[in-house]
Amino acid sequence: MKKTILIGIAGGSASGKTSISAQLKEHYEDTNSVVIIRQDDYYKDQSEKTMEERVKTNYDHPFAFDNELLVAQLKRLLQRQPICKPTYDFVHHTRSEVIEEIEPSDVVVIEGLFVLENEDLRNLCDIKIFVDTDADIRFIRRLLRDVNERGRTLESVVEQYTSTVRDMHNLFIEPSKRYADVIIPEGGHNVVAIDLLITKISSIISENVV
Repeated sequence: MKKTILIGIAGGSASGKTSISAQLKEHYEDTNSVVIIRQDDYYKDQSEKTMEERVKTNYDHPFAFDNELLVAQLKRLLQRQPICKPTYDFVHHTRSEVIEEIEPSDVVVIEGLFVLENEDLRNLCDIKIFVDTDADIRFIRRLLRDVNERGRTLESVVEQYTSTVRDMHNLFIEPSKRYADVIIPEGGHNVVAIDLLITKISSIISENVV
């Protein structure tokens, strides 16, 4: 059986993790050799809570994620078995009813805030990457993303950042950088780092073909 390689990409909110993943996915789109899994889709279901209760959840703490399900599904993909992946509704702050069927592939990329912070997750990874971007850049990117894509107000984004995001980053995410095999400054804008990553992935895919 072909070996599936798991690449973990961690980093602060809006550091550029998704941008790197998107570029990898685009590069291998015609081959279906790379699948992207977002840790954000594994936020815990909050359908039984009121909207007021959901808004109060600290989404930047590891406890907000169903990492048990994520680890179980990653193990299935590593065993070349398909999964039914949950998705998350960021507007209503709970798990969506949409389920995505994910087929196994040569390379699985898992990207998220706590991919390296969680011991079970990082132990599954063959390659561990940390995206290191300055705090002011991350805040600006997050502000634009949450207002334009997730229906948030400017005030709510600022409040969330100052009350939880900044502290949780310093407490949980920044320290996880020490587990990385590779540190990529500036995320998707680092063309050299992405080219090197693509070269490594292509090598893995070629070995699986032989």
